[in-house]
Amino acid sequence: MPAPLPPSLFARRAGWPALLLALSLSTLTACQKSGTPEEAASGAGLTSTADSAASSPVAAASALLAEPRDPTPSLATQAASTTIPPIVQQELDKAKVSPEHVALLVVPVDGGPPLVNHRTAEQMNPASVMKLITTAAALDLLGPSYRWHTRIWTDGTLQNGTLNGNVYVQGRGDPKLVVERLWLLMRELQHAGIRRIGGDIVLDRSAFDVPPVDPGSFDNDPLRPYNARPDALLVNFKAFTLQITPDESQKLAHVGLEPPLEGVTLPPSLPLAEGKCAPWLNKLAADTLKDRNLVLPADPYPASCGIQQLTLAHPAPEQFAPRAVAGMWKALGGELQGSIRDGAVPEAVRKRRPVADSASPTVAEVVHDINKFSNNVMAQQVFLTLGLEHSGVGSLASANEALTQWWQHRLGDTPLPAVQNGSGLSRDGRVSASSLGAMLQRVWRTPGMPEFVASLPIAGVDGTLRHTHTAYKGNAHLKTGTLQDASALAGYVLSDTGRRYVMVAMANGANAQSARPAFQALMEWIITQPVASSGSKS
Repeated sequence: MPAPLPPSLFARRAGWPALLLALSLSTLTACQKSGTPEEAASGAGLTSTADSAASSPVAAASALLAEPRDPTPSLATQAASTTIPPIVQQELDKAKVSPEHVALLVVPVDGGPPLVNHRTAEQMNPASVMKLITTAAALDLLGPSYRWHTRIWTDGTLQNGTLNGNVYVQGRGDPKLVVERLWLLMRELQHAGIRRIGGDIVLDRSAFDVPPVDPGSFDNDPLRPYNARPDALLVNFKAFTLQITPDESQKLAHVGLEPPLEGVTLPPSLPLAEGKCAPWLNKLAADTLKDRNLVLPADPYPASCGIQQLTLAHPAPEQFAPRAVAGMWKALGGELQGSIRDGAVPEAVRKRRPVADSASPTVAEVVHDINKFSNNVMAQQVFLTLGLEHSGVGSLASANEALTQWWQHRLGDTPLPAVQNGSGLSRDGRVSASSLGAMLQRVWRTPGMPEFVASLPIAGVDGTLRHTHTAYKGNAHLKTGTLQDASALAGYVLSDTGRRYVMVAMANGANAQSARPAFQALMEWIITQPVASSGSKS
């Protein structure tokens, strides 16, 4: 029998809250106080009594651990392998996708024999559909109202607006510390009377223990924001936005940068000229990568480019947080006499009340962004947070251990997924359609179900499914997954009869992406199924 989840994991649960053509640039997909003992000791008691009572983390943990475990679901063996629905097979034939490279599962959400059960025991790469597992675990273990906190402490003395000491900024894995919130955090520091920092700004990123990874290692496109790697102090997804606006009347193009970055000085405008856009943008990418900094081409900006809002991952990601924090501080008129560096908040300092505190959106809101828009780095932040709350440090090992124990508690001996980094941005992630289907059935019976289902893209309506052309808009909440050699679609489908089904469809291989029309055909087949249909056996 698998070991029960450690109570400490639950005891810490708290209530809370167009880009460059086909270059190496891409549009950024946006995507209660924390109750750890360390944070309690640091003067974090800012949560109201009513909020604390409403969250009831101890009661929630006790109730969860007291639940009997489900018997091992066996979706892959509840019925003999069924034939693939003819309309789905037609689409696979049209796309030249072999059924041997596809897994398909359709099963009632509340149990019963599968309607479609094709190669469901095969371990396959689900691409971003892996985010379903990470987000389901987060809603269950952290709770929908959990919030991340980024806090600032100071030491030394304050005299006439000058802090004769250091400023410490501690990151705890916040997935959405965007420009606006960084601005507010620096303003909060100024509201404490500080205008000049005589010492250093120290960034504490020790909450996560993740090895440095070349952001171009996955697909050789390091400037694509989806390749950003996790960080305990993740500022604006490690990405900046370059805004270029042509002004024909003045024969120039205005230039803006968000967030402001220390050491990056851009001209307020560029001369405007005729010419093709692509070569200028290509040179921007090449020069930026070469210098590991944002470098604008010396050539005039082509008017044919029009307004460009380019969201790019920083070419030196390890420098992004220091540059963004220092850049924002100085942009607000603050002065820094020392340097900005990494380091830990001293224990004595951590015991004081922080002078600034930025609370993230809630887990429910973060899960919504992750699943609707398939934000990779946010998913990895959440995954590592599971490990942080489980063992005190967020690492791939601790996160996988926490998720494994949650899976065994909720799903018994159902074969485990190989979650890797929690986002699906991996060549090695694996899960069977049977296991994923069993998890989706189980989530349907958990308190976090409404938030989980609401986070999934709605076919023909929003998220990554907003451009789906279907006559059945709104009938399916499904997560998409796409890699070069993997395609997947999984979630919940409401039939015209009012019954809801779990659907899992995955394809692996060189032609995997061509299977997406077949997956949509499966969705529409489910919607039009009569109640009594149970599939035909082969």
